[in-house]
Amino acid sequence: MIFLKHNLDFLVFGILGLMSFFMLWFVIERYLYYTRVNVENFNHPDQLNVALTNNLTIISTIGANAPYIGLLGTVLGIILVFYDMGQGGKIDVHTIMTGLSLALKATAGGLFVAIPAIMFYNGLLRKVDVLNARWRELQGMREAVK
Repeated sequence: MIFLKHNLDFLVFGILGLMSFFMLWFVIERYLYYTRVNVENFNHPDQLNVALTNNLTIISTIGANAPYIGLLGTVLGIILVFYDMGQGGKIDVHTIMTGLSLALKATAGGLFVAIPAIMFYNGLLRKVDVLNARWRELQGMREAVK
């Protein structure tokens, strides 16, 4: 319990920071790819869709799971506060409230990671839809020329 008490913030925010890093890395990679991709080079819609949706699952997974990492930090923080209360000794209301507020910041951190991840994911899905529509338009123009 001592280890967890001293390192809970580092563990939770370390994991959330790592998740944020990977989320931003893949978001930037996808935006750069979408600006350079030439849909004319794809012969089949499934090939195009696979290329366009690469790494989107990671962004979605981070957005879906970051709140749970934050919630886990909150639950563990509350358990630590209750453990300290159960040990007896002199514990005042200020110590309890400080412990609970520190525990709740983990949930806020998880939401701070999740909300932008889901927003980026939805924006990238829109770009995928637009690029797929452009590919279908080009295919229709090619068929009209034949």
